[in-house]
Amino acid sequence: DNYATHKQPKVRAWLARHPRWTFHFVPTSCSWLNAVEGFFAKLTRRRLKNGVFHSVVDLQAAINRFIKEHNEQPKPFIWKADPDDIIAAVRRGHQVLESIDSHVRLFKSQE
Repeated sequence: DNYATHKQPKVRAWLARHPRWTFHFVPTSCSWLNAVEGFFAKLTRRRLKNGVFHSVVDLQAAINRFIKEHNEQPKPFIWKADPDDIIAAVRRGHQVLESIDSHVRLFKSQE
């Protein structure tokens, strides 16, 4: 994500010391491109959505169990999407949002 903590001096210094690591920032309107968001969605669907947690400790235990089970059979994430297709989809989405916004402004001006 584009969270400001990723841009702090200590984080930048760590990155400078670990050249194999690179942050790739996705547009803020495209959380579906962020792999960790997919993991959080899976965690929510499979463990949290219908869960009943009587305390924060219970919730933490459920999350930790999910992570342990998930990591027992790890599978690498292989990106298969074409970057040009993604960029085109983002542009189409922005055009739709701009169109809706202009319609809303026109409607409000006619009130």
